[in-house]
Amino acid sequence: MSCSWNSVVLYLPLMRTELSETLLQMEHITKSFSGVKVLEDVFFDLSAGEVHVLAGENGAGKTTLIKILAGVHTDFAGEIRLKGQPIRFKNPHDAAESGISAIHQDMSLINAMTVVDNIFLGKEHTHANVWMDYRTQKKKAEKLLKQLGIEANLNLLVEDYPVSVRQMIEIAKALAYDARIIIMDEPTSALNELEVKRLFQIIQDLKQKKYGIIYISHRLEEIYEISDRITVLRDGKLIGTAKADDLSPQELIRWMVGREISQQFPDRMQSKGQERLKVESLYIPDPSGTKPWVVEDVNLSLDSGEILGIAGLRGSGKSELFHGLFGTFGKTLEGKVQLDGQPIKIHSPMQSIKQGLVLLTNDRKGTGLVLPMNIIRNISLSSLSEYSSRGWMQVQKEKNTAQNHIEAFGIKAQSMHQEVETLSGGNQQKVVLAKWLETHPKVLLLDEPTLGVDVGAKHDIYSLMNQWTAQGMAILLITSELPELLAMSDRIMVMHRGRVTAEFSKDEATQERITHAAMGDEKSA
Repeated sequence: MSCSWNSVVLYLPLMRTELSETLLQMEHITKSFSGVKVLEDVFFDLSAGEVHVLAGENGAGKTTLIKILAGVHTDFAGEIRLKGQPIRFKNPHDAAESGISAIHQDMSLINAMTVVDNIFLGKEHTHANVWMDYRTQKKKAEKLLKQLGIEANLNLLVEDYPVSVRQMIEIAKALAYDARIIIMDEPTSALNELEVKRLFQIIQDLKQKKYGIIYISHRLEEIYEISDRITVLRDGKLIGTAKADDLSPQELIRWMVGREISQQFPDRMQSKGQERLKVESLYIPDPSGTKPWVVEDVNLSLDSGEILGIAGLRGSGKSELFHGLFGTFGKTLEGKVQLDGQPIKIHSPMQSIKQGLVLLTNDRKGTGLVLPMNIIRNISLSSLSEYSSRGWMQVQKEKNTAQNHIEAFGIKAQSMHQEVETLSGGNQQKVVLAKWLETHPKVLLLDEPTLGVDVGAKHDIYSLMNQWTAQGMAILLITSELPELLAMSDRIMVMHRGRVTAEFSKDEATQERITHAAMGDEKSA
């Protein structure tokens, strides 16, 4: 199969599956927002016992298509057929009643409700349609969580758990429906390697039971591990559908981005300078109060122009290390921190920003952006003093800065006045990075910088990281994608239960050695 990469999008006929019965057919699907077409004449089908991957860059139309199928968007052109029968959903509950369950990228959990109440929200078990059947709900919830390998107190609030556990609760919520079609939109974005393997085993079990699964992911290794067929959208249009075995990764990338990307990771040209950050005997108290320390006796050094990767499983303390250095936990940490040879005190995020140390968190929507605000205001958010004089905002200067970052980062938006909540995930991430770059940082703490970002945007972010380090910036990097960690890091430090268990040079580091150290095997060092 081939594809044209100029402005003319090549349409390839949808391949009919050779698997079992057809569960779903979507034909001529077209959808517009405010007069702008986001989907145009799209075809998609799904068979029982199949994992059909829906691929494409952020903003390609994938999420819109599955929201149409899930009954979220009801105003569209085209036809949906379930088992050959035309159907049009009035709302998400209508779609669920028809056997369609969705795990959305933006989790639908209500943080102030308990785990069990979230799992059965909208589908509660009752006695005679009057009294809540809590016993049945609890038994079923326990079974679902056991199936997913998650230990969680059903009576605790969802907000009491980290993002990775909430993601598994979201999956349990979807499985609680008696569905034949399950939509999974970036279900592994917050999961570690062991949790991903567990989820893939569940997917294989669902396939054996003749469920149909629509799977969305930006991780190429995931796509090829579980998919039977792949359909690619770009700019709201169908590029093509192929069996996974017949579509090479290089061809898939070309389908998605419309251009040739010669290699997934750009060459890393290290330009180390003087020591920029030094941490000695750092202890960070556990913010939950369940144990004395979440980070214990950590020592590290970071030179200008260097990327130091931080590896570890969930609960290793790596994200808490970043938050401690950024001042999220206030004055509670113990130890010595030096920046450019001078001792600094970590009291608050504001103080850390002023000293040149900033943090991109792993939750851009919760802690990185103000979603209802536009691109301009989000970019200037952490450096407002640069644009104010005697209490007055220098609006034109603020706009000029935003435009410069939009061009430098390749942010795709209708205008700089567009609200960031309407941008794709990759473009939102670029806005967060632009916000921090505007503070002129010396040390950039990146916690999952490519989380939920498509392959084209990932490549852009990798190139930007290389540019920044070439200019003397130092980067601490957390990523759950080991190939990314190995490719972009000059050194790798591994943590387990709050302590450093190993450190590897670029030449010494392997996936196997990192995994052993992350599980507490210090002999791997």
